[in-house]
Amino acid sequence: MVAVAEIAHGTPVLADLPGLLAEAHGAVGALYAQARSRVQARVTAERKLSSHLIDREQHAVHGLAWLATYDAVLRELTAYAERLTQGQKFGEMEQLLVQIAAGEYLNQIAGGIPMNQTEFARLSDLGLSRTDLSQLDNRAVQALMTAGNTAPARARLVELMMAAEGASTFGDCGLDDTMEEMRSSMRRFVEDKVKPKAHEWHRANAYVPMEIVEELAGLGVFALTLPEQYGGLGLGKESMCVVSEELSRGWITVGSLGTRAEIACELILGGGTEAQKETWLPRIASGEILPTAVFTEPNTGSDLGSLRTRAVKDGDVYKVTGNKTWITHPVRADIMTLLARTNPDEPGYKGLSMFIAEKPRGSDADPFPAKGMSGGEIEVLGYRGMKEYEIRFEDFEVKADNLLGGAEGQGFKQLMQTFESARIQTAARALGVAQNALDVGLDYAMGRIQFGKPIVAFPRIADKLALMAAEIMATRQLVYHSAREKDAGRRCDLEAGMAKLLGARVAWSCADNALQIHGGNGFALEYQISRILCDARILNIFEGAAEIQAQVIARRLLEGGN
Repeated sequence: MVAVAEIAHGTPVLADLPGLLAEAHGAVGALYAQARSRVQARVTAERKLSSHLIDREQHAVHGLAWLATYDAVLRELTAYAERLTQGQKFGEMEQLLVQIAAGEYLNQIAGGIPMNQTEFARLSDLGLSRTDLSQLDNRAVQALMTAGNTAPARARLVELMMAAEGASTFGDCGLDDTMEEMRSSMRRFVEDKVKPKAHEWHRANAYVPMEIVEELAGLGVFALTLPEQYGGLGLGKESMCVVSEELSRGWITVGSLGTRAEIACELILGGGTEAQKETWLPRIASGEILPTAVFTEPNTGSDLGSLRTRAVKDGDVYKVTGNKTWITHPVRADIMTLLARTNPDEPGYKGLSMFIAEKPRGSDADPFPAKGMSGGEIEVLGYRGMKEYEIRFEDFEVKADNLLGGAEGQGFKQLMQTFESARIQTAARALGVAQNALDVGLDYAMGRIQFGKPIVAFPRIADKLALMAAEIMATRQLVYHSAREKDAGRRCDLEAGMAKLLGARVAWSCADNALQIHGGNGFALEYQISRILCDARILNIFEGAAEIQAQVIARRLLEGGN
């Protein structure tokens, strides 16, 4: 084995790590509470939150969201360490992952949390003074900041990772045996059917082959969380995370095929009539019906309340007219969950309704063989394999019976009910992309010889790999926690939003670092890291751009969310 650095005799693992984490999290929690109070005062007018002031103070408001996210990560790392310790599974690799992540994030809290490559949330931006920062001077925080993320710790972690190359994950994820068996099953499928061809499909801008879609259906991917009475497996969102992560580890597109089904099923299950549930859910679960989501319009983006596409009742049909954009996998879809305005006199969200719009499957030669429907492909950097389209509707007919729930004006409310699951699932996809970047980065670093030795032997290369692994494990704990909260029936929009916010940033940084490890070869289209980088970039945009996500999180926090 190649030694990545000289390590002092003995392990660089900190003693009593669970205790240190718990104490450090308590200090950060108190600091966050102070920051929230200071920011809240800056955005309150006449004893209530002011949207104008929130926009004006956006940097501080979004910084608060990031600080709260880091606080949540430390909480979940503490819980993870305690669970594994109790189960006698908190081995050297797990301890190194945790202390490196905690040490790094504590130092970032003190010095500046990166919201992206150029914007940092500093505690002074949140109204905290030097006196306030004294809360970071306690024993546990200082121990983790000075001795958590050290060169010997990173070097030892990478040695362990090299010895475990090819493992399902680096370190125990903290899940039960059933979830890990599911992970192994999905990984075998990906290694056999997806990874050998994914880069070829990406470069050709080809669809995921239908036989892959059919095999996913056979594996139950589209039926995971549906109740058994509708043909589902009746599993929880935690299973969705494991499956989405592993499929996305092969190719984000394959992991995202389940997203179409997840969104459609959540909408129909939460807002549909019993007849609509019985008609559509079993067919989506089996893969007989492929759905797509048709929400976004060219001039609205995240502002769904400004949608202009009209749906006018005409006897036993609605006639839909308007433009939609960034529609994923619409050509091969059989149904569209279509958001349109049924009441033009009702401004904002209240005039919106959701439809289950049927359509025939198309092809590249004839993408939309349906009266009143046309469109053109949007060429994209990554996230290929399903294809993105702009769509034009002109008196496109939807059966009146397919108005979701049978009542107009409920569309936005119905859509809101899906956001938690969608963001959890997107965070899981981000984990898969990040893990794939780490896998190919480590493999390349071990095989690439420069100056007479593998480049993994150079500390700057090894450091990248160690920090990638630590951030992935930290993010994974936040993602799985949000899924467990959803499974428990508790409101988890904060947890889901934080998981998605952090997951997207980590996926991008892992892909960027893995490409850097490849050097000039990473810039060559023939290397799959070029695809991974392009795929990672979309995660900070869809299902809520990072800025929108931070705004939503912060608003909830300032309104009193915990």
